[in-house]
Amino acid sequence: MTTLARGLDTLTRDALAVLQPGFTGTTAPDWVLRRLGEGLGSVGIFGRNIASSEQLAALTAQLRAEREDLLVAIDEEGGDVTRLEVRTGSSFPGNLALGAVDDTALTQAVAREMGRRLAACGVNLDWAPSADVNSNPDNPVIGVRAFGADPQLVARHTAAYIRGLQGAGVAACTKHFPGHGDTAVDSHHAMPRIDADLDTLTARELIPFRAAVAAGTKAVMSAHILVPALDSALPATLSPAALHGLLRAPVSEGGLGFEGLIVTDGMEMRAISAAYGIERGSVLAIAAGADAICVGGGLSDEDTVVRLRDALVAAVRAGELPEARLADAAARVRALGDWARQSGGPGAAEGIAPAPEAGLRAARRALRVTPGDQPYEPPTGPAFVAAFTPMANIAVGDETPWGVAAELARLLPGTGTATYGQRDAEGAEGAEGAVDGATGGVPALIANVLGKAADRRIVAVVRDVHRHPWMADALDTLLAARPDTVVVEMGVPQAPPTGALHIATHGAARVCGLAAAEVITGGVAGG
Repeated sequence: MTTLARGLDTLTRDALAVLQPGFTGTTAPDWVLRRLGEGLGSVGIFGRNIASSEQLAALTAQLRAEREDLLVAIDEEGGDVTRLEVRTGSSFPGNLALGAVDDTALTQAVAREMGRRLAACGVNLDWAPSADVNSNPDNPVIGVRAFGADPQLVARHTAAYIRGLQGAGVAACTKHFPGHGDTAVDSHHAMPRIDADLDTLTARELIPFRAAVAAGTKAVMSAHILVPALDSALPATLSPAALHGLLRAPVSEGGLGFEGLIVTDGMEMRAISAAYGIERGSVLAIAAGADAICVGGGLSDEDTVVRLRDALVAAVRAGELPEARLADAAARVRALGDWARQSGGPGAAEGIAPAPEAGLRAARRALRVTPGDQPYEPPTGPAFVAAFTPMANIAVGDETPWGVAAELARLLPGTGTATYGQRDAEGAEGAEGAVDGATGGVPALIANVLGKAADRRIVAVVRDVHRHPWMADALDTLLAARPDTVVVEMGVPQAPPTGALHIATHGAARVCGLAAAEVITGGVAGG
């Protein structure tokens, strides 16, 4: 184990302690190991750091050899947002699927198995679950990441998820406080705003977070959203009123009474970085009551760590940030590190019986299958999958595969697939091109689908079709031409069911695709 570097003052160590940076590579860079010796208390793991479970376990062991109480954090929600299985798709359905089943014992079991796998890899802090109430169906960034649109349902499943995850020795970080569900803007790109009054927030957004605190969540992640009912000027991540005045305040004073670690959402997200810069934003966040600065999804270099460390130190020395506040934040990081060292790790995983089929069973139970007007006849030969694909949000990323094509091809060898996006529907240059005389836009797209499918059964895969007019138009045109088309909705099933068979999976995880493929071919459902 590296001996802590001498000559660094307490202030500098505290500034390093509150950072949760990322890095590149599947082994730890020298600069990360050196900073751990200087006081860095956390690191974030992303898909770029993971090649396999065995490699991740070796990486976390390498890191922990430098600091036993290190927090190794990951953004592993399951479902659409996965880092452990970023290149294959998740073995677990996401929150909306679990909410659709509405079996809290199942949610707890799924989270416990996820926690077991994380602990076995040496990960001890999960930036999950999302406790957002998806009250706005047009939300571009939450959607299937929420358990649903009913606050009480979200609350009971948030609590169950926390119990499962922390029962496996992995600290939960409930997000995105005070609630990102009623937004129409993605905070990765700009500043969302929620104009609900305080009574509405209390009766909707805050209910799951109160349940999370009652369930003992070890951490809460703040959201980069402006909520004028709490603070008319500053987003929640930077707002003393939101963090100190609401999240930390005693229940007797109308607060949530949370005593654990407050973690910011990624500070490089444009809702913060474009308006404040990451240095100023980090200072304001710690001053407001945050304890840990998450940065590293987009910025993953030593210079970022040095810049933020120096900005915090300079702010204390300039009287802009109370030294006691920084010391308190660093102490909370170290306290959670101590809990994780005693409760988590591979030892905790060894004490839990593996449940490798938990995710698939949940995905099967989450399916909602609606037959068309005529009796459904499963295909007996190869099918053709037309995937109508929206642009992925940054939280999900575009490297994780989704859909049913791969799983259907295993069940129906010879199944083909093609992907179509908004550019194809609008007839933009570079679209796949027209056949059968179609001249552009949606007619050309559908002519392309029909030409490639030939006499094979068509399976149309969509994602949040209610949010994408081009996708709805394409689906309507396809169904007019081929009424026997199967429709698989892998987002929020807001639009009315259509097709010879309509399957709502409530998420796009690999297991959701497998469960849908089984039903398409006349197989298992209900798990």
